Amino acid sequence: MVKKIIANVKVQIPAAKATPAPPVGPALAQFGLNISEFCQKFNDLTKGQEGKIPVKITVFEDRTYDFQIKQPMTSHMIKKMLGIEKGSGKQKITKVGKITQAQIREIAQKKMVDLNTTNVEAAMRTVEGTAIAMGLEIEK
Repeated sequence: MVKKIIANVKVQIPAAKATPAPPVGPALAQFGLNISEFCQKFNDLTKGQEGKIPVKITVFEDRTYDFQIKQPMTSHMIKKMLGIEKGSGKQKITKVGKITQAQIREIAQKKMVDLNTTNVEAAMRTVEGTAIAMGLEIEK
């Protein structure tokens, strides 16, 4: 029998650091879910990863849930690869670094499972957009 879905909740949680405090607690408490059980499962699955991890939680009518862990955010992957702390607040004026096409391709291939494309070139354009918004120069 198919369970009836009552909600889809999307949150971004630091890897292996989920606690019943915000953002997890308030997002799940309204549906009567066991928050500490979710936090324990999430932390076990994300051990060894770093950065904020996007999670999609599907809540069912009988107060059970299922969740999908996505790849880390593109901006985090870029910052980690280039060794920068943060992007530029004024991306058109202040540039914080340079990123090569090879680096963009590598990130795009990792993110392919989460993107709505199967074309690497299209995924690369998505990563380029994030890089530009962070204040990076793209080396052609």
